[in-house]
Amino acid sequence: MKHAAEINIADYRVKPGTQMDLTQWPTWVEPFYDSKESYKEKLKGGIKQLTKLQSLLYAHNRYSLLLIFQAMDAAGKDGAIQHVMSGVNPQGCQVFSFKHPSEMELEHDFLWRTHHALPERGRIGIFNRSYYEEVLIVRVRPEVLKAQNLPESELKRDNFWELRYRSIVESEAHLYRNGTHIIKFFLHLSKEEQRQRFLARIDDPDKNWKFSDADMAQRRAWDQYMAAYEACLSATSTTDAPWYVVPADDKENARLIISQIILNTLSELDLCYPPTSDARRKELLAIRQQLELEKDEKAHHHGKLPDDDLLE
Repeated sequence: MKHAAEINIADYRVKPGTQMDLTQWPTWVEPFYDSKESYKEKLKGGIKQLTKLQSLLYAHNRYSLLLIFQAMDAAGKDGAIQHVMSGVNPQGCQVFSFKHPSEMELEHDFLWRTHHALPERGRIGIFNRSYYEEVLIVRVRPEVLKAQNLPESELKRDNFWELRYRSIVESEAHLYRNGTHIIKFFLHLSKEEQRQRFLARIDDPDKNWKFSDADMAQRRAWDQYMAAYEACLSATSTTDAPWYVVPADDKENARLIISQIILNTLSELDLCYPPTSDARRKELLAIRQQLELEKDEKAHHHGKLPDDDLLE
């Protein structure tokens, strides 16, 4: 029997300076599992490793991890987050989903609302959609940009989008220098697979709420979105904040790939539990001695009969 290959995350990483052509990137690859059972075992193993690494990240308290998920509708972002991150401690992980900006958010620069949600040191932050919407949906739908009340002189710049990419890259470089490591996932779904998943949502009453006319509007603009993604991935994948194009037609396979990328990234950090100083060790030993004495006193108390019993 042919065994599933090992995951090489470099196969999915967008190298800096790459001119993206998403038609050359697969939406499906040979599965990294042999059966549903082996998929569950591999995912379980990844969750176990991630749990240990999260504990180290939290205790080390020097780095934070930001995971960004972008994709077309029905690509499996929610499921990937749910399954891959199911073993992490909720106290050290937060998920944010960014929809249409509020009136207050529109009064600030386009990075403001997401920067308020950045993870603290020692924690994992997850953006289900992110500031990248500002160079994706905003680029495809210019009417959204008009609502941001930007100076006319800025809107008229020929290099407007290039400047937005630069703002993002510089912001991510700043975060990296301050200990926030960023992994960006583009779940690469085929148009046919999206069609099948939309049909499944329509046919299943319990999933009807996941489907709307807005989903079809975005589907009709598929080519424009692919062009926007290609430009975005080309301009913003860097050594310190890389994009990974994850084949998403097979949900289980996508989850295994995402899990491995996260594990590799955390494993490369110089994480350790804080060392104990000699003074602190001496203090702990003194406390231990007190606790042991409490045990001895309790045992002595239970072994001694009350005076009234002796008289009897």
